[in-house]
Amino acid sequence: MKQWKNPKTIYRNLSYLNRKYRNGFNEENIFKVANSRLGWYKRCSMNIVNFILSPDLLETKIKDGAGSLNPLNYYLRKVGI
Repeated sequence: MKQWKNPKTIYRNLSYLNRKYRNGFNEENIFKVANSRLGWYKRCSMNIVNFILSPDLLETKIKDGAGSLNPLNYYLRKVGI
């Protein structure tokens, strides 16, 4: 999210992900997050961002790029549960 510097880019990307994965947030709430004057850390801790950019979404691999690692699944795989 930090790479999306402009509020217009944040709004466009969050609304696209919201439509694609059917999270059900309205456009007004996404607009509030995009145009918030809070810093990056506080903006990313908002519920809307946490639900749209969920660990499941970040874990998916797009084309040849690697996805993020989910620590819980990694731990459970190493422990053998």
